[in-house]
Amino acid sequence: MAKKDVFTIDGEVVQIIGRELLDWYNRNRRDLPWRKDQDPYKIWVSEIMLQQTRVDTVIPYFQRFIEQFPTLDDLAEAPEEQVIKAWEGLGYYSRVKNLHAAVKEVSAHYGSRVPDDLETISKLKGIGPYTAGAVLSIAYNKKAAAVDGNVMRVFSRLFVLTDDIALASTRKKMEHIALQLIPEDAPGDFNQALMELGALICTPSSPQCLFCPLQSVCNAYAEGIEEELPRKKKAKPPKRMDMVMLWLTQDERALVEKRPDEGLLAGMWGLPTIHLAEAKDSLDEARRYCDKNGLDVTNVTIVGKFEHIFSHQHWKVTVLRGDVKRADDSTSSALTWMSAQQIKDKPFSNVYRKALQLFI
Repeated sequence: MAKKDVFTIDGEVVQIIGRELLDWYNRNRRDLPWRKDQDPYKIWVSEIMLQQTRVDTVIPYFQRFIEQFPTLDDLAEAPEEQVIKAWEGLGYYSRVKNLHAAVKEVSAHYGSRVPDDLETISKLKGIGPYTAGAVLSIAYNKKAAAVDGNVMRVFSRLFVLTDDIALASTRKKMEHIALQLIPEDAPGDFNQALMELGALICTPSSPQCLFCPLQSVCNAYAEGIEEELPRKKKAKPPKRMDMVMLWLTQDERALVEKRPDEGLLAGMWGLPTIHLAEAKDSLDEARRYCDKNGLDVTNVTIVGKFEHIFSHQHWKVTVLRGDVKRADDSTSSALTWMSAQQIKDKPFSNVYRKALQLFI
């Protein structure tokens, strides 16, 4: 017995959505650099950059990245630190590390050609269902669902779906809906049109329903509940973390720290950093850190404070400086002396760049 469809769309509605949405997209599509051609590599890079990042922010990064690594093989052959430096400022650095690893695999095992089938491309590091669907549909004109937050918002309103969009089961349901709607002859344009509609018209707040090409078939608009959808369980607020960063100098060089290979900002460069336990004093903890690492430090003072929010952590940072008179052999191997110019040349995440602005 055939499995019953979770959600079935009327054939006439499917035709209206396809016709009206593609017509609107052809007239209103933004001129974005990754839309200049159908190069699978460039589309892949753009989709990874666009995860959790605004289009306007991505454009200059994408242009610089492609200028530096114009082909997949150029990226595959580049040293990791150079690649991370090119990504510096975009955040979520695991994205670029996974991209670099996956590109190396494509170069080594797939003749430098991005796989064009769902099973193979999905095995590459960092490629989930959305990225796979986007690359396959846009670069190879394959009928594949590419369901991101924009698309889930559009579908939630079009069909008055009250499912929590944070759930994996809801994404599966949305992918099923997408496959019913995607036309065989224009899968890439249709997927991009859905994303464009969500970005420009069917926005999270104050959707521009009067200008929407799908207004005539939108159930949420008909019921006047478009601003109540989509439904999403409220995420927990980021956990507060009191942190201390140290600018420790000797002979015009400063100590920098290579962060552990796992966890937040894994493998990135940073300043020596201390997580303050409750009610601990930043100066006392800094002295304890220096003693533990065999650093004889004088003139330790507070020079600034700032905040930085990650997806799950809210850092409240106190920045201290101090002069290193002597460093003995017990200094951690993760610590390295660098000049100001060397520090500028290394990849540092934005949270450390904020601290470094106080000194260089």
